[in-house]
This record gives sequence, C-alpha cells and structure tokens, in this order.
Amino acid sequence: MAGICCGVVGEAGETSSPTKSTSRPFSRRSLDQLPLKYIAGVAIPAPENPRKRQKLDQRASPARECGNAIQSSESKEVEDVSLTNYSKVPTLDSTTGVVEEVCPKYGVTSVCGRRRDMEDAVSVHPSFCQESRDEDQKGFHFFAVFDGHGCSHVATMCKERLHEIVKEEIQKAKENLEWESTMKKSFARMDEEVQRWSRTNETRACRCELQTPRCDAVGSTAVVAVVTSEKIIVANCGDSRAVLCRNSAPVPLSEDHKPDRPDELLRIQDAGGRVIYWDGPRVLGVLAMSRAIGDNYLKPYVISEPEVTITERSEEDECLIIGSDGLWDTVQNDTACKVARMCLNAQKAAASPGRESAVECSDKACSDASILLTKLALVRHSSDNVSVVVVDLRRDDGEQ
Repeated sequence: MAGICCGVVGEAGETSSPTKSTSRPFSRRSLDQLPLKYIAGVAIPAPENPRKRQKLDQRASPARECGNAIQSSESKEVEDVSLTNYSKVPTLDSTTGVVEEVCPKYGVTSVCGRRRDMEDAVSVHPSFCQESRDEDQKGFHFFAVFDGHGCSHVATMCKERLHEIVKEEIQKAKENLEWESTMKKSFARMDEEVQRWSRTNETRACRCELQTPRCDAVGSTAVVAVVTSEKIIVANCGDSRAVLCRNSAPVPLSEDHKPDRPDELLRIQDAGGRVIYWDGPRVLGVLAMSRAIGDNYLKPYVISEPEVTITERSEEDECLIIGSDGLWDTVQNDTACKVARMCLNAQKAAASPGRESAVECSDKACSDASILLTKLALVRHSSDNVSVVVVDLRRDDGEQ
C-alpha cells in the first residue's frame, strides 16, 4: 500500500521533504501508533496482512445499521475498517419486464487522525427517497460528510436528521421539484433545529458541556450529494468538498467557503463582521470558514445557506469523491481522482467477464479507494479528522 501511495505522489509531481532524525526518543511517532476512529459497518474488507485479518475476525461483530456506525479505537493499533456497500446488479424480470432498482456502489472511511477527538460524521442512505413518475420508480441516493468544530454533536445531529429533512422537502415538492430551493430549505430547517436544541436544557454526552451551558460555539460543515439516475445534486456549506471524476479529469462540484474568498469577504463585511488573519483568515478571528450549520454566536456573519450545483450525469462519469477538509488540505483534486480511478480500474481489470464476483470487487474498489485516500492524507501530515466517501458512477450494461 505504501508503494502505491508513493507512486501516486510521483505521478502528481508532489514530493515530501525527508524526515530529519532527532535525538529525542519520543519525537518521532510512527503513523501506525496513532489512535484512530473508524466507521465500521456492513462489511470489513480483508486486509493484506494475514495476522491483521485474524485480529479483525476475532473482534468482528454482527452487521449493524449505518446510523450507529462510529467506533473508537482505544488501542494504538491501526485497523483498516471501512463501510462498504455491496449492491446488486440490476436484473430484468422476464415475467414482469421490470428492472430491479440499483444502488450506487460506494466505500467510506473516516478516521480521527492526529486530532484528540473525532468530530466528523458520515451519512449514507441509498434509495432514501423514491421518485414515482409514469409507474417508473427511481431512487434518490444520499451521501454526506459533516465536519464538526467545537464539538461533535452538531455533526451528529446532521447525520441523524438531514437526510430525513431532505426527504420531507422532496415529498412536499412532488411534481414541482426544484433542487436548489429544496436543498436550501433543508439546510435552513437543519440549522433551526440545531438552534432550538441549543436553547433547551437537553444534554448530550459530549465534551462541549464542560465549555458552554448552551453550546452556542459549536457548528459543522455539510456537503451533501443526492445522486439520481440523471443528475448529481451537491449542496455545500463550509470547507468540505465534492469532486466528480469525469473522463479522467476532476470536476469540482462545490467551492470551499473560506473567509478570504472575495464574495464571502464582501458578504461578511456588509453584515458588519470582520475577517481577521489569526493563523489564517478567520471570521472575527475565530472560525476558519464562512458558512456552517450552527455557530449561533457568529450569526449573521456565518450563515447556513448552501451553494447548490446541479450536474447532468454523463457516460464519462467515473466516480464521486466527497471528503472533509482533512483530505483536501493535503490531497489535490487531480491526485484524488487518480487514486480513485486506479483502484476502480484495477478491480475492473482483475474481474473476469461474466463472473458475479465482479460486483463485489467493484464495491471493494470503492472501499480501497477511500482507505487509500485517507492513508495518503495522513502520510502527507494532515492534522485534522479525515472522512472520505467514494461513489462508483460508472454505467455498465444499463446500471444505475
């Protein structure tokens, strides 16, 4: 795996400086000794090391729902655990002539990295909503990454509720579905729920209870992708990011909301706020992003309104990569696409034509891509939590 990472770095023309030796015995901490937190879920991909596989098999627990899939690794042993979706190939029922619904294949990896606490959250809900038109049911698929700051509870609330809110707004719209207004209404409702919760006496088991009574200084970014058979709808609020790999080239589907972005800087100043450069540009010298859900104490300078992009799907689409800034701070868009394409193409070449195991291999490819991207970010000294979702968008024999 390390060889693959080095190969990718070489292709991108990016080199890292050699590590200097030091006499301090504990100054150099091996990457494998860092405590990590992972998403665990439906399946655990078989690691390359047989000893590691034995350890994983001994601890393996029955499959659980994705809603409670965050696990903490108390020991300092690194375990390659990710969430993988094993979707079925669409089949045509010869008696009814109905094609069974197909969910996109995906892989998820989320690690604590070098941070003390895990504040990221990932939400994946295939076929979370159905569109019925002319007796043709098409599923909408929900993928999202939330990067919390101040504490994890706002990101966790978004993980638990945002897909349900989006579903409700879609059902309200019925035939007059306009994606931009639907996503903006959903984010506004989510932000209102967070504000209402912060004004109540309800408590959560999180460390922010020791900081502020009402948790006003807590928020989260949100990048949401709804994948349909025809479109990819991305709503972004904050500095997480979604990138489409199309025809071997990266296509950004979101733009980071940084305080020094010219339009964001002007909006903050018009609202009466200031951007102060304190270890980088920050709103009022505090927050390093200009949009987020929550952060009541920084309103109206920090807003929850997302920017929405609607992209028509193409036969040249290969995969969708959604990640927190822990990935994008150290890995460029084109490098991420190269890594994901390498994993997808390697599994496709390894699978023999006509073998049913090709579906499992393709799903494993998404998982491998998310794991490799996460490891690449950590090798490049990402100092934040790292969360990555890779969605396979390739159309094979009428899939998706």
